Amino acid sequence: MPEFVLFDLDPRGVATITLNRPERLNAISMAMRDLLWEYLGACRDHPDVRVVVFRGAGRAFSAGADISEFGTAPSIIASRDARWQRDVWGLLQQSRCPTVAVMHGVCYGAGLELPLMCDTRIAAEGTTFALPEVTLGYIPSACGTQTLPRTLPPGVAARMILTGEPIDTEAALRWGLVQRVVPAGALDTAVEEEVAALLADPRPAMSRRREMVSS
Repeated sequence: MPEFVLFDLDPRGVATITLNRPERLNAISMAMRDLLWEYLGACRDHPDVRVVVFRGAGRAFSAGADISEFGTAPSIIASRDARWQRDVWGLLQQSRCPTVAVMHGVCYGAGLELPLMCDTRIAAEGTTFALPEVTLGYIPSACGTQTLPRTLPPGVAARMILTGEPIDTEAALRWGLVQRVVPAGALDTAVEEEVAALLADPRPAMSRRREMVSS
């Protein structure tokens, strides 16, 4: 059985978490959510982790939640209980380490909500971003209705949430959804530059600032 989320920790203390379901554009299943929760817990507890980088394998970062699993929980109560017990977004918000999202292809639904919880978002040219949940008759359920208005101008955020319409990298950069846009072939170099800058910062100072920002 393939590993739907990959984890790697290099000697510098850079943890890379990769969504690895490329044939489904990394649609996030419940099994993937559980793995994300485990790996984020490992990043929290491992003293050598200094930076956490999120990537998506294949043609996209993530097309969002796996809609084929919608409605498969035994009950709404069981579904909510699972979310509370394996709170991926809470672990991200409370991370003691800076977090970097490497975005390409499509970043829709949960595939945008996860990067919105990160400190730095770097995108390849041609990436599109959306919260299309309204087109399926429900609202963004992984903090998108809170994090997007805190990141974008309120009117822009409201339109994305209410219509589900995507925006491109030019608009994303202009409105602050991403901090940097680079050609696809330069994405790895841009991420390495960002990681190197973060690693150059003294660990206690970075951890303290990260704590102040997330509190």
